[in-house]
Amino acid sequence: MPEIELLVHFKIILLFPLILLFGKEGLSQFYPDRQVDSLLTTGINSIINQDYSVAQKTFQDLDKEFPQLPLGKIYLTAVYITKAFDYSENFETDSIYKNLIEAKAQSEKLIKENNKNVWNEYFLALSDGFYAYFQALNKNWFSALSNGLSSVSDFEKCLDLDKNFYEAYTAIGTYKYWKSRKTEFINWLPFVPNEEEKGISYIKNSIKHFTYNKYLAMNSLIWIYIEEKKYNDAIAIAKEALTEFPNNRSFKWALARAYQDINVNESIKIFYDLLNSYNKVRNINRCNKIVILHNLAQLYEKSGKVDMALSLCNEILSIKNLSDYEKEKLNKRLIRVQKLQLELSQELSK
Repeated sequence: MPEIELLVHFKIILLFPLILLFGKEGLSQFYPDRQVDSLLTTGINSIINQDYSVAQKTFQDLDKEFPQLPLGKIYLTAVYITKAFDYSENFETDSIYKNLIEAKAQSEKLIKENNKNVWNEYFLALSDGFYAYFQALNKNWFSALSNGLSSVSDFEKCLDLDKNFYEAYTAIGTYKYWKSRKTEFINWLPFVPNEEEKGISYIKNSIKHFTYNKYLAMNSLIWIYIEEKKYNDAIAIAKEALTEFPNNRSFKWALARAYQDINVNESIKIFYDLLNSYNKVRNINRCNKIVILHNLAQLYEKSGKVDMALSLCNEILSIKNLSDYEKEKLNKRLIRVQKLQLELSQELSK
């Protein structure tokens, strides 16, 4: 069964480890200015709670009150990307590029003023990471590769300045794991080390120390365990995250995927929960609804409930007046739905 559409971007995670930024819980390491820390905490938790309007307002306030720091601009970008990704919308491209270019310039200026301050290096790492990821989303692969590698190098400089700067471990660990995983066919060469286990240990270290990136680290580790087919481990982490943030759709997608190969009924239940969640969002396009219905159809087929799978295919194909954006976004998927509908119809007619 094909992977759910949301997961396509994890194929490039080895280069771009900053897909989402999540909140904190009892930080042992925090930004030294209490007001900055408070605004960061409020805004980041708003992102993970999918309250994007509050998150945007919070980071706009951060940028206004601390214009010398690039943090407001960096995290405004996180809001724009996460919201568009969650809702399957077009990106606010101009705003994203503007914020990231300005944030990088600010970060480089701060480093010139004080190259011993680990936070200044961290700002540059975040700027490069988001820029690389956004370039990847737009299929600008050369720029994505260049900035992605720069981001990892920036994070490594953070550890050169402070080996206990745990904010850096998630990104480096994620990169090390996926880089080794996707180049495993040449790992036997002496100059190409396999760093999968080291990558996992870095991520676990980040989780252990409760950084701003704790939930990013958990998200990364979930998908690593899914890749490793350690589904029960993935489920345990996803459930832990959902205990803190029960409505977060990213963790629900991950949990549904983790259950997909070991408990189809539980996966179906979670996908219906996701469907209900999206149905509550006003003025949202139908892309996510169709993706979820397609996945449900595949899961019903897998469990032998051919009639229910066919019913869902029929429901998808009966949806009228799709916008040009929805048609473009769903073109290949709708072709697969039509193919599945035909196969299911033939099976039932036997």
